[in-house]
Amino acid sequence: MLYGRVKTRMIEPDEALAGRAEPTYAVPTLHAVLGTPIAGPVPAGYEEIFFGLGCFWGAERKFWQVPGVWTTAVGYQGGYTPNPTYDEVCTGRTAHTEAVRVVFDPAKVSLEDLLEVFWTIHDPTQGFRQANDVGTQYRSAVYWTTPEQREVVERTRATYQKAIDGYGYGTITTEVAPAAERPFYYAEDYHQQYLYKNPHGYDCHSSTGVPYPSE
Repeated sequence: MLYGRVKTRMIEPDEALAGRAEPTYAVPTLHAVLGTPIAGPVPAGYEEIFFGLGCFWGAERKFWQVPGVWTTAVGYQGGYTPNPTYDEVCTGRTAHTEAVRVVFDPAKVSLEDLLEVFWTIHDPTQGFRQANDVGTQYRSAVYWTTPEQREVVERTRATYQKAIDGYGYGTITTEVAPAAERPFYYAEDYHQQYLYKNPHGYDCHSSTGVPYPSE
């Protein structure tokens, strides 16, 4: 990892790396665990949402294990550089966060259930870091695809904020924005389902330890 002051502040668009019109690598066709397409259209009746919560290796595994999730993929989102590479994202000069694409069947798992996973498996108050991982690429984010999703994200954020207030945590810093304005760029093949391919690989998350309030 490359560290420096640029890693811990959001850059301006004119500071971003130029990127490229097309990716430099191919995206694998099928999910290594679920056997479903990791790219392409969302099946009829299903929904898509994007989560940033630190290193995407461990984050993706958490979501592919949730019953009702149809497919997952990792990539770069929320920045300025088109079709960035991992090395470019690590400089802090693309402004992307490491993100997980989640496509799910709402008849089998609710968005509220997915957000309960999201809020509780990382520390959404840490700003540009998760534990020892420091940089804007590790910031917490949710990129929604429908106005209804936005309402659920904001409602559950408020609920979890009240829960962690009692434990001395600060304000949730999670970026909430429309996915339509934050393009998702698929990461390189070796990052996809990384912890399935490398079971003893790095998995860093720094949760608050505070459970999501039950109804």
